[in-house]
Parts: sequence; C-alpha cells; structure tokens
Amino acid sequence: MLLTEFDPARSAVIDPTAIHTPVEDFPGVSVSCFSRQLFAALLELFEEKRIIGEVHMATALHPVYEVVYRGRRFAFFLSYVGEPGCVGVYEDVMAMGSKRLILFGNCGVLDGSIQDCGIIIPTAAIRDEGLSYHYAPVSDTIPVNKKYRDLFKELLTERSVPYVEGVTWTTDAMYRETRDKVARRREQGAVCVEMECAGMQAVCDFRGTEFFQFLYAGDNLDSDVWDPRSLSGDVRLDHKTGIGLLAFDLGVKILEREEGL
Repeated sequence: MLLTEFDPARSAVIDPTAIHTPVEDFPGVSVSCFSRQLFAALLELFEEKRIIGEVHMATALHPVYEVVYRGRRFAFFLSYVGEPGCVGVYEDVMAMGSKRLILFGNCGVLDGSIQDCGIIIPTAAIRDEGLSYHYAPVSDTIPVNKKYRDLFKELLTERSVPYVEGVTWTTDAMYRETRDKVARRREQGAVCVEMECAGMQAVCDFRGTEFFQFLYAGDNLDSDVWDPRSLSGDVRLDHKTGIGLLAFDLGVKILEREEGL
C-alpha cells in the first residue's frame, strides 16, 4: 500500500528553503487560524503590525504579519483548511524562520454534550488522511500537544474557561464522515473531527519545530440531523475573537517561561 512508503530522507527534490530565505529576527511564536473573518477581526485589534513575508499560492497570496500583543512580537498568518494547503503554507513559514506554532480553529463534535464554541484540547489524532504518512512512520494515531498542553490548561483555569480533552479524528474527506465512520471513530475515543491536526503534528515533529493546536466546537455530528451550530465564520464572531486571543495569551506564557519569568 502506498501509504506505507514512509521515506525518512530529510531533503526532497523541492524544498521550501529553495523558495524562501530566512527573515531576520523572526518572532519566537507564530499563531495561525483558518477563518478569514476571524483572522481579519484579530488583525484589526493589533495597533502594531507589519508584513514580514509572503506565501505565494496559486489561489491566493498569504501575507505573514508581525504583530505586537502585550509587548511581545508574534508572527500571524492565515492557514488553509485541509492538510496539503495547511502544511504547505507552514513549510514555507518555517523556511522563513518559524520554530513554534500555535494553531486554532473550529471542529465538528462527535459528542453533543460539548457546548457550541467549547474549547477542545486534542491529546492524539487519528490519522484518517494521507499527508501525515509522508512525514511520520505508519500508525493509526499520532500523539499531539505534549509540550504545551499543561500550560494551556493552566491558562484556561486562570480565565475560568471550561475545556474538554480527548482524541481528535483528522480526515481529508469532510463529505465522507458517514454514520458508520463516526461510530467507529467514537469507539476509538474521538470527541471531535477536523482536517489538519495529524499532518501538522507530523510535519513539525519531522522538522524539529514545536506545535500546539486547540479547537473550538463547531457543527454537531452527534445528532439525527446534522446541526451546523456556529460553524459559519461570521456567527458568534466576537466570542470567537476572544477564543483567538487565548492563542496569543498562551504565546506570552511560553515566551515568559522561556525567559525564566
């Protein structure tokens, strides 16, 4: 089977370092999300911002911003939905100098008791996709969020923000989340479904960079009829903007810990 052909070679015919040169003094933490509405709302909050790089894709030009939050510099950019685009963009951003990424976005829930926009912290990702197998040996799951999970939980506790921990199901076929597959993934312990986590953890492990992803609950698959809830990017945007700021607050904590503060 083709997906068993993991090649551990560090170099490939096409390499992002052949396309991008390092950006001098690249920020210590990068933050990214998927919703263009949420990205725009967050970007509007930062008084200090400038473009420090660009990722050229056939469908769009993605600027990479440097923004200042609570006196700290962050890289901030919009990610693609789905692993190939998401990983491709971050490969380019890593070539610019990113060593640490906090990624956040919505997900479908497989447990209807998880509240709309509730925070979910993945502990492992089911690899029901293809991209991760190019960056990591074959396995059914990949551990995720090991380094910063406790620090994020500490932040949420300080803010009295409830959260759920559990396995996420990473798929690359959003219209093939059948009832039988949903049932099987739940048996494997999955509480939610998304399209990037397994591949993003795999590429960051492969490249030796740090990765943390958290999710907020969107549509509900744990019902007789699909319930989109707040899946649309413009629904509950103010609330989602507050969720997005948690990524930057986590980044501040990471930088403070790194500095021994």
